[in-house]
Amino acid sequence: MSSRIVNNVKAALGGAKKSVGSVLGNKSMQASGKVQQAEAQAANLAARAEQQAKGVGHNIKGAAQETLGSVTGNKTLEGKGKVNSARGDAERKI
Repeated sequence: MSSRIVNNVKAALGGAKKSVGSVLGNKSMQASGKVQQAEAQAANLAARAEQQAKGVGHNIKGAAQETLGSVTGNKTLEGKGKVNSARGDAERKI
């Protein structure tokens, strides 16, 4: 399971814990839920940033391969560049 899904589940559980603590008047449970929710959201942002960075790396690699393949007439390298560029685009959209 992807870390982003796990983090979303943890954030939801933290929100539920916060709500239950609020309803019960249990400040400790409420605070614990807030902390759990915030930690999960921060971890999710970090995972998204990592995915974006991978996408940019594949875009750069793909552009270089496409250019080199085009200049040298190497259609295989040019094709690999297109694949890497598409992969990078997909990674950046997730």
